[in-house]
Amino acid sequence: MESIQSIKQRFEIIGNDVKLNRAIEKAIQVAPTDISVLVTGESGVGKEAIPKIIHSLSHRKHAKYIAVNCGAIPEGTIDSELFGHEKGAFTGATATRSGYFEVADGGTIFLDEVGELPLTTQVRLLRVLENGEFLKVGSSQVQKTDVRIVAATNVNMFEAIKKEKFREDLYYRLSTVEINIPPLRERKEDIHLLFRKFASDFGQKYKMPTIRLDDDAVQLLLKYRWPGNIRQLRNIAEQISVLEESRLISLATLNSYLPNSSTSNLPAIVGKEKKEGDFSTEREILYKVLFDMKGDLNDLKKLTLELLKHNDSEKVQEENENLIRKIYGDNEEEYAEQEDSPSEILQLPEPYIEKPIVKSPQQEDKYHFAEEIQEEETLSLQDKEIELIKKSLERNKGKRKAASAELGISERTLYRKIKQYDL
Repeated sequence: MESIQSIKQRFEIIGNDVKLNRAIEKAIQVAPTDISVLVTGESGVGKEAIPKIIHSLSHRKHAKYIAVNCGAIPEGTIDSELFGHEKGAFTGATATRSGYFEVADGGTIFLDEVGELPLTTQVRLLRVLENGEFLKVGSSQVQKTDVRIVAATNVNMFEAIKKEKFREDLYYRLSTVEINIPPLRERKEDIHLLFRKFASDFGQKYKMPTIRLDDDAVQLLLKYRWPGNIRQLRNIAEQISVLEESRLISLATLNSYLPNSSTSNLPAIVGKEKKEGDFSTEREILYKVLFDMKGDLNDLKKLTLELLKHNDSEKVQEENENLIRKIYGDNEEEYAEQEDSPSEILQLPEPYIEKPIVKSPQQEDKYHFAEEIQEEETLSLQDKEIELIKKSLERNKGKRKAASAELGISERTLYRKIKQYDL
């Protein structure tokens, strides 16, 4: 078994932090096995080094190593990318294609940003992890693969599970061994060491003297929280190396390159819970506005019906005072002025006053419905989507092609929705 120091030199890992050493030690220990590993940590901490260590020290080191960024692949094509597809499986599938799991058979697949995977793909991945079986898109033939999966994410997995964005069973299957990479702010002793390494590299790259920090600048470097971690530190070192003529960097110079350095040292608690009635999307806001307008319209229908029945605006206003206030607000003075006005909106024309009105049972039922429509309706987008799909399928007698055209979505999307909602 190789030592931690030799692994650091081999993969150019810089730092002596205890937590970092423990993460590397875990990677060395699990490498000879085939168990799944989940690498966690904030964005920019260098999670991609751990899968490389695991692959290079495993018995699969002579097979393929494929790194896949799950967050960069569109939702509609990710199944095809991972598992492949058959010819004619969807529009544009002109030939059979092998997916990453088929190509990497016998090797290792690194699934970066695994927390961004769609739920349907998570089900497929769970089956691969359990028995090594998968299906190509558009195929009914089960294929076998022998792949070691190493996943990484910067998402809080327990929060994602709570919000039903990630399957709990998949999480526990992936995290047989969990390796956490500490953020840069917890590695105070390594910050200056990393900066000197980056400064030296960029000095050689751009053929200029290496920059150095004075004592005050070093202290600022250590106090800064580095929300972008090692990636941000590297970018800052590159900027200063290229832009500054003086090779000795002062506190003021370094401070000018650090975004919000004056306020970023203070921790902040941000409430992320969604309050009741807080609409996060434009669609939800439109639903709310439309439902409110629908309720107001029904109230106006009811008020108009009362005027037609009694032909007495004053009596109607007295009996329906609450309804009028609900529709028009609480400005009583404005209504008093409107009562004396000869051009009152609610006043009926003369011919309709004299003409007797006979109500049919059908009409009575219509207005009775208008009175009872005040029930609270759901604002769930998922429920509305399911309801619309069901109605469209019933209207088109189960013909999915016609239903997809009516809904304004592709057939493939409709098939996916039907499968997702078990319709």
